[in-house]
This record gives sequence, C-alpha cells and structure tokens, in this order.
Amino acid sequence: MAAFVSRYACAFADVVTSAKLDAAALDRQLNDFLATWDGSSELRTLFANPAIPAVQKVAILDKMNARLGLQKELRNLLAVLINNDRIAQVHEVVQAYRKELQERQGIRQVEIVTARELNEQDRGGLVAGIGKLAGARIEASFSLDHSILGGTVVRIGSTVYDGSVRGRLERLRAVIRD
Repeated sequence: MAAFVSRYACAFADVVTSAKLDAAALDRQLNDFLATWDGSSELRTLFANPAIPAVQKVAILDKMNARLGLQKELRNLLAVLINNDRIAQVHEVVQAYRKELQERQGIRQVEIVTARELNEQDRGGLVAGIGKLAGARIEASFSLDHSILGGTVVRIGSTVYDGSVRGRLERLRAVIRD
C-alpha cells in the first residue's frame, strides 16, 4: 500500500470521528459510489485522462452526487482525490479508511477457518470466545477448509492460532522427529 493511501484514510477517519458522522450511512454511500465507479469503465477512463482538468472532473463528481446523495465530507474526500490525481486508488483509500475506523472503534478483523460448516449458535460461541482472547470486539469472516480435518484456525492480524487436527498432527510429527 502506498503511503499516501493511509494519510487519506486517517484524515477521513479524523473527519468522521471529530464530526461524529454516521459511519454506517457513510459506508453505504461509499458502497454506492464504488458500485458506480466499478460499473463504468467510461467514468474511470474519464477520471484517469490527464487532458481533462480536475475542475471538470469535480463538476462531473458533483453531477453524480446529485444522484448519489453523498454527504459533503465524502464528496470532499473524493474531490481531494480527484484534485491530487489519486482517484484511481479510491478502493485502496476506502479499504484503509474502513480498517482505520474499525481500529479506532476497538473492532478487530478475524479470519476463522473450520473444517465443517458451523450453525449460528456455534459461530456465536466461537466469536464470543475469540473476542475475549483478542480483548476487543471482533468482526469475523468464516471459511471452510476440509484439509484441516477438524478444529479451527483463527487469524487475528498477523497472529495465527492453529487448533486444527492437521496442525496438531504436524506439531506432533515435529516433536517425534526431534
């Protein structure tokens, strides 16, 4: 990730938190803009064209905003990205902003891999236990991997907790070899 991405993300997170903006509403608006962005190669080409002045690009953004109804702070972020010729990295900035905001709210991203599909009760219990382990609220994503044979593998940031049967067998194999 380029250094400028985190600067824009942190600055926008500062605006959102200091103005006490509705982060969920902003997130929906970001999704609307990104869907429009992703859905139109002509729009992306137009914004990437260096022959078109930034003022005209911002005017186009304002026309889009009439339909999208973006909050002024979000519109201003997009205009700054346009003016600084960074709009092509809008996905990276949004991803970094979301991560930054979650960190400020004490929410940790957790990846949970299981060997079988879990029901809602099992997922809830697992999420609660991992939240205690992480000492934070967590936002979990679940995936299946039958090759772990059983148990669970949990990734919190760069830390991996391997409670899988495959992981236990590999650790046992390493002990036996030594």
